[in-house]
Amino acid sequence: MLDYTKTILHKVSFDRHLFSKELRKSFKWLKKEEVIVLHTWCMLTFGDIYGDLIQETFQTFN
Repeated sequence: MLDYTKTILHKVSFDRHLFSKELRKSFKWLKKEEVIVLHTWCMLTFGDIYGDLIQETFQTFN
């Protein structure tokens, strides 16, 4: 499921709103360990454009 989530996030990365929506939705499907891996991956992959959004979204998960 983690790989699927990464694929979806890549596909919607052109739109901030869609990216945020899909990122929040992924929390329903992923295990806690996978969410931690996803956070790291998101920051490395999209941190330059969505760093603030990623940090904010993952803070709500914890």
